[in-house]
Amino acid sequence: MAGTRDAPTAAVVVDPDGVVSGWSEGGRLLLGWTAEDTVGRPVADLLVDPPPDGFPEDYGAGPDPTGFIPLRHRDGSTVDAVVTAHPLSGPDGRALGHVVTIQRWGRRPVIADRAFEQCPFALGAYDPELRFLWINASSARVIAHSEEQVLGKKYREVLPEFDRELFPERDDKPYTDTLAEVARTGEPARLITVFRPLGSNYANAWATSIWPVRDAEGRVRAVANWGFDMSAEYWARQRLLILNEASGGIGRTLDVTGTAQELAMTPVPGFADLVSVDLFDEVLHGEEPPSASAFIPGETIRLSRAAQHSAKEDTGRAPGLPMPVSHPPGSVAARCVATGRPTVELAADPGEGGEWAFGPGLASDPAHWPPGNPLIDGSIAADGLTGRITMPLRARGALLGIVAFSRTDRPEAFTADDLILAEELTAKAAVAIDNARRYSRERTTALTLQRSLLPQGPPKQEAVEVASRYLPGGTGVEVGGDWFDVIPLSGARVALVVGDVVGHGLHASASMGRLRTAVRTLADVDLPPDELLTHLDDLVLHLASDLQPAGHFQQTGESGATCLYTVYDPVSRRVTLASAGHPLPLIISADGTRTPVRAQPGPPLGIGGLPFEATELELPEGSLLALYTDGLVQSRKRDVDQRIAELQRILNHSATSLEALCDTVMDAMLPERRTDDAALLLARTHALDPQHIADWDIEPDPAQVPHARKFAVDQVDAWGLEEAAFVTELVVSELVTNAIRYGEPPIRLRLIRDTSLICEVSDASNTAPHLRRARAFDEGGRGLLLVAQLTQGWGTRHTTSGKTIWCAQTLP
Repeated sequence: MAGTRDAPTAAVVVDPDGVVSGWSEGGRLLLGWTAEDTVGRPVADLLVDPPPDGFPEDYGAGPDPTGFIPLRHRDGSTVDAVVTAHPLSGPDGRALGHVVTIQRWGRRPVIADRAFEQCPFALGAYDPELRFLWINASSARVIAHSEEQVLGKKYREVLPEFDRELFPERDDKPYTDTLAEVARTGEPARLITVFRPLGSNYANAWATSIWPVRDAEGRVRAVANWGFDMSAEYWARQRLLILNEASGGIGRTLDVTGTAQELAMTPVPGFADLVSVDLFDEVLHGEEPPSASAFIPGETIRLSRAAQHSAKEDTGRAPGLPMPVSHPPGSVAARCVATGRPTVELAADPGEGGEWAFGPGLASDPAHWPPGNPLIDGSIAADGLTGRITMPLRARGALLGIVAFSRTDRPEAFTADDLILAEELTAKAAVAIDNARRYSRERTTALTLQRSLLPQGPPKQEAVEVASRYLPGGTGVEVGGDWFDVIPLSGARVALVVGDVVGHGLHASASMGRLRTAVRTLADVDLPPDELLTHLDDLVLHLASDLQPAGHFQQTGESGATCLYTVYDPVSRRVTLASAGHPLPLIISADGTRTPVRAQPGPPLGIGGLPFEATELELPEGSLLALYTDGLVQSRKRDVDQRIAELQRILNHSATSLEALCDTVMDAMLPERRTDDAALLLARTHALDPQHIADWDIEPDPAQVPHARKFAVDQVDAWGLEEAAFVTELVVSELVTNAIRYGEPPIRLRLIRDTSLICEVSDASNTAPHLRRARAFDEGGRGLLLVAQLTQGWGTRHTTSGKTIWCAQTLP
């Protein structure tokens, strides 16, 4: 019985002894053996694994006379075959042997074979060792091999590229491993495979299904797969995923360079291999971008590269480091700036190969490109590019810069759909960049105002060594109203102040400036801390009532402000403090022990009607005072007490430099993303040398004035300040005379040698002296005027026991 070329079938006659007695032409076509080779030989010689007792006697018995048997081809290869045995009997019923039909495993009728062969899907079957058993024409086109070239070969030999990971970033298995796993486990699998066929410049996406092929006993005898090209749907979905990622990834921060970097990173590597974002310097500085009239045809366009990201990590630019770039006249970038229209450059016309992108589709049709696009430019190939899209960054009618999407490591050309995606990405990023620019301008204005209102440097004084830090909230947070100050006072004392205005923005900065000015004014009057806060509270109440919002204007009152006012006296080593709703300071002695501050903070400023209490402490020399705002210790993860304890541990650091300790505190306490501004003021106390202090009790008798003058001159000479003796003698004479004449005992004279020479006269009277203009024949009224003219400063401070008149001379 002869077989056909489409479906060769062998017919073999086997006698009862298992010897071949008949052989068909189909046997030659299927197994390569001729009748001369086989007739007279045991049929077991055709089996790859012959049974020990020869040809199975039970073939043809039972309801299923069909079996799966591997047969030996004449060339030594194995042919998996379906064998059907039919008993052969004579007229007398005597058994004459068997008629055996042999077909290649998997063969169907000719029309079925042709249906599978002509299927538009790629079909294939492989043995458990992944050797090719059969593929159809579509599969042959995909792998660029004919069926004759691959039959009997292993999958890995024909398609070694499928041994690599399809998507390393997703930890996907190689496709070959998936085939082998199905053969081993018998469990089917489905996946999407993206690969570039041999000889093609385009990557295709295939929906693939793999399943085991079992025999009648359920054993896995082969693995089959099918796949269809879903490139158009796949890449459309990828573009949607990129847009979705851009929606959540671009504009997360109100920072121009940060937003530009987000735009550069989002489409890499799914859409482009290299993205660069060039912005005008005005945009980077938060200013208005240049108008269209500013661009003169024929001039070089100068921008700054705000961001660049590449699929190759070593070529990506770090964010926040803009670099000047120039685009010469006539360049694509210059033309993009001048016209405001995008440009697509392709290294070669992909239409020459009959397809424009990842398979057929409307986007592949050149008719769907905008007029003038794409621009076929072979020069970009010399730069290692296969394509580039240059887009203008426009927002609210203003041109902010340009962005370039380039492909370097892939041969696929850009399509019209890719241009639409680039436009969507750029439009989304342009609005975010413009928002960041506007915010940057407002933030810079508020921050400039804030910093201009803070101390620009520590004043000259010897009572304490100070260091300070102020950090505004992170990007995306408006400037707050935290502030601090160091104010020299009379008697070598110094005031340390820290405060916080609730709220953010320009009104908080302005409120902070008003409060700081008010505190300095009240400090000049030398009020005790509790009285100063009382006057400050009244001032805030008046300001809040005077500055009520009118119409749509925002309220600018300082309600919700807090303040801590501290005065340190290096002579007595005592510190006096009062708080208006502000955290109390941390005090650490030189040996590291903490000095508890048992004080009761008063209400925040602006409430009114409640008292403020002052607390006085004596500090060892070298004590460390830490004044801070709540932005330093607030945290969403830990409570304030834990954060204050953490600050306490950091302040115990044995840093000799207060500046270094400030940096350590700010780095350790503040998170990278701050939601509030923070201020820190550190002060290490000094005690004035007793040798630099001289005092003398004076009897209320005018005869004591010459003795007071001599005492002062002798002390000044002993300090080596002979050049100050004359002025000191005059001011001591005037102040002591006034105290004896107008004051009340006890009267005390004190000289202090600090950064200046201070003269103080105290008495028990609360009457404050004042300057007045004496007429020509008046006998008095010139004393204080003389003191004011001869010294660099003078004043009065009231105490619980009276008042003190002081004046200071600047020492050389």
